[in-house]
Amino acid sequence: MFRPRVIPVLLLKDRGLVKTVKFRQPRYLGDPINAVRIFNELNTDELVFLDIQASKQSRPISVDLVRNIGDEAFMPFAVGGGIRSNDEIKKLLNAGAEKVVINSFAFEDENFIKSASETFGSSAIIVSIDLYKNIFGQYRVYTYSGTKKLSKDPCEFAEILEGKGAGEILLTSVNRDGTMVGYDVDLTKRISSSVGIPVIACGGAGELKHLNEVVKHGGASAAAAGSLFVYHGRRKAFLINYPQTAELNRIFV
Repeated sequence: MFRPRVIPVLLLKDRGLVKTVKFRQPRYLGDPINAVRIFNELNTDELVFLDIQASKQSRPISVDLVRNIGDEAFMPFAVGGGIRSNDEIKKLLNAGAEKVVINSFAFEDENFIKSASETFGSSAIIVSIDLYKNIFGQYRVYTYSGTKKLSKDPCEFAEILEGKGAGEILLTSVNRDGTMVGYDVDLTKRISSSVGIPVIACGGAGELKHLNEVVKHGGASAAAAGSLFVYHGRRKAFLINYPQTAELNRIFV
């Protein structure tokens, strides 16, 4: 039976694991390597690691840290943060990452995605699109960890990225990040309807039923989440967790 991928997204700051709310207030949670070990035991589908400081500090995510993650991870994982060259991608893939996630530089140089996909294959290239919904109901693209607003049409740009060779799109709702109130299903549907490549929905998952909703009604190919897999209970106690395979199969029936 086909089951959509369910992917924890882990944010990194100063090499520590953090969680944000609407891309703000990063809360320190602990050592990312320990988190990887626990996700190993829980038979997690995939992992995504994003360095939220890298682009703003004009550097890529640490290759040494990626190598340490690769030494521990039993599952495929993707990494992102500050990637601006094929040489950096090569180093990260050689360090153990299966895919890279490109956000800010994809919007500065669309042809970089073309070059990267031609060099490493589309399956290795994920483009991250962070969208904020303003008070007028309009979606705006943000880069540099939500600090720089662009005047690009999200659907149009998603189509351009697909044409340049992006293998997947990681779509994050800034408004829903860390809120645990559910995905922006309408936003996901708009983007997934615009492209033929897989869309990974992220931002807002707080219950397992939300995963099914964004796949069934939003057209997502995979459901990603942060808070859902690092918190437990109303007080948000730090607890790495992930549903068992049987539970996931029931969710997506």
